[in-house]
Amino acid sequence: MTELFRTNDMVLLSFAETLLKDAGIACAVFDQNMSVIEGSLGVLPRRLLVDSDRVDEARRLMVDAGLEADLK
Repeated sequence: MTELFRTNDMVLLSFAETLLKDAGIACAVFDQNMSVIEGSLGVLPRRLLVDSDRVDEARRLMVDAGLEADLK
């Protein structure tokens, strides 16, 4: 899997997940439990990862949605 982006913005993360799932691109959120454990300090962002063979397609989808500034 390849990291698409990191964020502390749960709305952005949810939006990106929905876009990917609607396009049939498998994704996973990493560091979700660590972010909860550290509290609301926002020190540990969550990472959105996609299958490596679909990363180009996922990046295009994020750019088309106006999320290019958040891409890694």
